[in-house]
Amino acid sequence: MFEIRFAGYGGQGIIRSGIIVGKAASIYDNKFATMNQSFGPEARGGACSSQLVVAETKVLYPYVTKSDILVAMSQAGYDKFESELKENGILLYDEDLVKPKSDRVNTTFAIPATRFAEELGIKIVANVVMLGFFTAITDVVSPEAMKKAIPDSVPEKAIPLNLKAFEKGYTYGKNLKKPA
Repeated sequence: MFEIRFAGYGGQGIIRSGIIVGKAASIYDNKFATMNQSFGPEARGGACSSQLVVAETKVLYPYVTKSDILVAMSQAGYDKFESELKENGILLYDEDLVKPKSDRVNTTFAIPATRFAEELGIKIVANVVMLGFFTAITDVVSPEAMKKAIPDSVPEKAIPLNLKAFEKGYTYGKNLKKPA
């Protein structure tokens, strides 16, 4: 079982990230998943997070108690939820937006997700770049499942760009994870 938290601010696609991974896991990888969300009073720009539990068997408790994986897309999200990451948890973060303060986390991976999204032409796909990275690093869901879940979760005209963003993050993660 994996307890996962995506954290950032409204407008970054944090809630959608949880939905996409949950859909990939439950519909296309035949796993079980639950997702909860929270956000501040400001819809866009306020703090938000999505909690996702993914398991091979039925999920009996749908809330994240201690994250196995924290995906931080903003400094505020990192600051708020880093303490809830398990001692041997995995931290994935946008290296241009988050500066980790703790050396407590044993496994840390960084990607310039927002910068990559801007290079693709639109910052709004930074969350999908991060989802590609997440898929490559964690193996929670298969890349095939994600490539099916993304088109189901974005507007039709945005599918090609989102799949390109996913591939950018996935390739970066696979190259980073290669043995030295």
